Amino acid sequence: MPNYAITDTLPLPNTPGRIPRLGFGVYRSPTNQCVTSCLKAFETGYRHIDTAQFYANEAEVGEAIRKSGIPRDQIFATTKILSPAGSPEATYNKLLASVEKVGGPGGYVDLFLIHSSGSGSAGRKKLWQALERLYEEGKAKAIGVSNFGVKHIEELKQGAKVWPPHVNQIELHPWNQQRVIDAYCKKNGIVVEAYSPIVRNYKANDPTLVELAKKYKRTTQQVLIRYSLQKEWVPLPKTDNPDRIIANASVFDFDISEEDMAMLNALDQGSAGAIVEAVENE
Repeated sequence: MPNYAITDTLPLPNTPGRIPRLGFGVYRSPTNQCVTSCLKAFETGYRHIDTAQFYANEAEVGEAIRKSGIPRDQIFATTKILSPAGSPEATYNKLLASVEKVGGPGGYVDLFLIHSSGSGSAGRKKLWQALERLYEEGKAKAIGVSNFGVKHIEELKQGAKVWPPHVNQIELHPWNQQRVIDAYCKKNGIVVEAYSPIVRNYKANDPTLVELAKKYKRTTQQVLIRYSLQKEWVPLPKTDNPDRIIANASVFDFDISEEDMAMLNALDQGSAGAIVEAVENE
């Protein structure tokens, strides 16, 4: 098995940038907690934070980055936009507002994603063109998508200056492996990020998972995060519990055997296993 480390990075296609293999999610991290959690994550060794306009804590992520004392070029910060504004210019200004919150005045984000495929063909095109402009200006070092299926990424090709997207962030864990879009992204060199990799602990009592956690003397969350890494996904576990922040990063000193990976792979329920969203590919 590959010998991963928390400092590992993956290349982003057609850019000089690299993305850390493990990220820290802040979905629904309350504003009065988010800075503390991010600083704990940095202290633990995370260098990759994932936020979004929808999470309403971009400013807190930016504050934590600046408070951390870590050089900005050593932190990878992602945010997302959910839907376009009324015009291309207004949409671009929505992006700029996020860049300023996360990166500070004159700053940048490392990755900016379209958060959802739900704004329709025209909306997706408007969002992508605004992101391309941001990318050209260096205010986003990479751009990508989230919750996009094969048909949505193929659609972007038409008239795109930047294609393929550098990243597709989707829900991924043993019960929802999204094999079609995963294979498509890997074939096209798109980095696959896994949100909800620990399934929000809904599967903490699953017999197969519990058995493997006992076997490896790990928490169920650690087994799931390690599984993500070995699937060549970039997992984004989220927690505001300081002990779990540490535990979720302590996944680089064991390997799940091929036999046990196969056991986890066998848990796939297709789209029925999704707790948030399975993408539409056709």
